[in-house]
Amino acid sequence: MEKIKLLIERVKGAEDIPIPDYMTKGSSGMDLVACIDDVTEINPGEFRLIPTGIKIELPEGYEAQIRPRSGLALKHGVTILNSPGTIDSDYRGEIKVILINFGKSKFIIHRGDRIAQMVISRVWKADRIEVAVLNKTLRGDGGFGHTGINSLAKSKRREL
Repeated sequence: MEKIKLLIERVKGAEDIPIPDYMTKGSSGMDLVACIDDVTEINPGEFRLIPTGIKIELPEGYEAQIRPRSGLALKHGVTILNSPGTIDSDYRGEIKVILINFGKSKFIIHRGDRIAQMVISRVWKADRIEVAVLNKTLRGDGGFGHTGINSLAKSKRREL
């Protein structure tokens, strides 16, 4: 497995906040925690910007993707509004997460709660080439829903 150096700086006042870490050997993402002064509430339908108390420095050619935690989504209907968020290699500010509550109940966040995960990914730059016409494919410009529904779903609908 390829490894890179991820430099992490704590924001002033975040000395008690754990730095991002992999919770298991097979984890793809490192957990990010809330670095808030007190309790923060997110009502259903609302979103909040939650600081994490850390800044990072990535090598050029890498990005950090900020992704939702599946447990928060399943149990509370809470996810990340701009998922996945992207942290570019030249960004040096504090990482903050935009959480939104799609659930039916108020969601309460405490200092140190795990709120998101951060996955480090390689970035590929594209050589952009403008052409008059793109190559044809069988799909063509077929967009959303163009393949219909699967055959199992069709047979279930016929039974109803």
